Amino acid sequence: MKYAMLLCAALMIVGGPVHAADDQKPLYTVIDGNKVDANTLKGFRTWRAAACDRCHGANQEGLVGPSLIESLKVLTKEQFVQTVRDGRLEKGMQSFGNNPNVMDNIDSLYAYLKGRSDGAITQAKVQPME
Repeated sequence: MKYAMLLCAALMIVGGPVHAADDQKPLYTVIDGNKVDANTLKGFRTWRAAACDRCHGANQEGLVGPSLIESLKVLTKEQFVQTVRDGRLEKGMQSFGNNPNVMDNIDSLYAYLKGRSDGAITQAKVQPME
């Protein structure tokens, strides 16, 4: 029991793992604020490839689009997926539903942005865990 409590405390200090609500796999794992697991790194690469920073800023803090750091504090994963898939055309958010790179990696993208929103990922640019 003592070991389990120490392990939980250690994981909280390094920023992970955080579990998704629908399963017990870690949503993301972060060390030192910018070293992430392979899945979360894939989300960062999806973010870059889709050029989301054009509207949401290089640090996800918002430009013409809202801050995703703040938005992901209140959006559920389902709401996030719906927004990315369908867009919010009335607000200028394009749909990525026909973009296979984004849709095939939506879980990874969510993990990366949720890690940023939760404060576990402290720098927008991440690198692989060693």
